[in-house]
Amino acid sequence: MIALCGDVEIGYEDVGKGLPVVFLHGFPHDRSLWAPQLGALMDRCRCIAPDMRGFGESAVQGPYTMNRYADDVVALLDALHIDRAVIAGLSMGGYIAFAVWRRHRARVRALVLADTRSGADNTEGRAKRRAMIDTVKADGIDPLVDAQVNGMLGKTTREKHPELIEYVRRMLARSPAEGVVGALEAMIARPDSTEMLATIDVPTLIVVGDEDVLTPPKDSRAMHEAIRGSRLEVLAGAGHLSNLERPAAFNHVVSEFVSVLTYA
Repeated sequence: MIALCGDVEIGYEDVGKGLPVVFLHGFPHDRSLWAPQLGALMDRCRCIAPDMRGFGESAVQGPYTMNRYADDVVALLDALHIDRAVIAGLSMGGYIAFAVWRRHRARVRALVLADTRSGADNTEGRAKRRAMIDTVKADGIDPLVDAQVNGMLGKTTREKHPELIEYVRRMLARSPAEGVVGALEAMIARPDSTEMLATIDVPTLIVVGDEDVLTPPKDSRAMHEAIRGSRLEVLAGAGHLSNLERPAAFNHVVSEFVSVLTYA
């Protein structure tokens, strides 16, 4: 489906009924990242998975910033006549979730922060992203795909689930170069959200794979300690894409979390 959200067309899925949960994909993904969740959770909640601008079926149209991504999410909620929703973000989707909280906290029923971190990039991280931008501008998306796939998936997945390697490779390969560059620039410029964690006063679930090398469990533990009353789940045998690598375990903890919210 496509919705006009302000000045941009946003592609999205909207399945199921009940408490709305908005699933925000990471970099450089699209909403197909969340296929295992939409299929399994649609009986328990209303699952909404947008493509961020520059990815999937959404318009390749700047400006690309965390604030603009967050505003797109809220514009989609407006288009769907949803007042409040659970905002679930993985990796870059977590950065967007922080921006939603910063700018539109009245629209947030709860948060799910998966394989993400609150801190801004350090000098080394910004340099690596700028190198990625140079590579994509010079050579297109293919070199980035090769460099990213293995780091996104945990050791267990790489050894036992080659089909997931190919699934992720295909997803990354169809990302538009402009959207990829825009997202990299947005991540470089994003603010540090660490001090903001203490302001989060809605139910929060934090999920991370124990083999995640991009946003390792120590980052999730730090967020858990800073967000009062949050719940932390570390999924064994999963890397950075824990929702794909351990879908049943991921769906179980999210389903439990949503069920408590539904009857609260």
